[in-house]
Amino acid sequence: VPGIENLPCELQRNFQLMRELDQRTEDKKAEIDSLAAEYIESVKNMLPEERVNHLKKIQSAYSKCKEYSDDKVQLAMQTYEMVDKHIRRLDADLARFEADLKDKLEVSDFESPASRSLKKGRSQKDKSSSRGRGRRTSEEDTPKKKKLKGGSEFTDNILSVHPSDVLDMPVDPNEPTYCLCHQVSYGEMIGCDNPDCPIEWFHFACVDLTTKPKGKWFCPRCIQERKKKK
Repeated sequence: VPGIENLPCELQRNFQLMRELDQRTEDKKAEIDSLAAEYIESVKNMLPEERVNHLKKIQSAYSKCKEYSDDKVQLAMQTYEMVDKHIRRLDADLARFEADLKDKLEVSDFESPASRSLKKGRSQKDKSSSRGRGRRTSEEDTPKKKKLKGGSEFTDNILSVHPSDVLDMPVDPNEPTYCLCHQVSYGEMIGCDNPDCPIEWFHFACVDLTTKPKGKWFCPRCIQERKKKK
């Protein structure tokens, strides 16, 4: 299948990036612990301005830690979408392959000389043995023909699904939806920095973004709410 040979490399790259983000987060957490311990130890001797600056350092470290975590979540969603896309493509190709295989078996069954001679021999045998046994012989041959044409029960179950049906398979109902479009996660997404945002995650295209903006970002709904409060 075109493109699937690159999947292991892409997965390895994404997992490596996620591991690096994990390490950066752990380093930031250690920095936060150190800054907090330093603040608690010397807060009594600090001037008000020094306290504010020290707290800003801690807050900045927390913001950076949250940014790393958000990037990791977004990367995980992209990885899931990438694997899911390949699975759907493989399902469609499998159904198409099974349909072609069934067609070839049917054509070979009706057109091959060996099959025609076999059927001719069976028909002559049926005629010679029809006296006294009636139609039992032809009825006994029926399951054999069905087995030759249809294949196994597993194949019949797969072939009952049309290839186009596989491509249009519904999304897992247990998968959560996001964004203003109320669709599942796919592609690049951005999280709203409002902790009370009811949606939280948005597709880049739905909010007119092509790259991740610097600093805090609020969704259109939260921006309207903030304007109303002002």
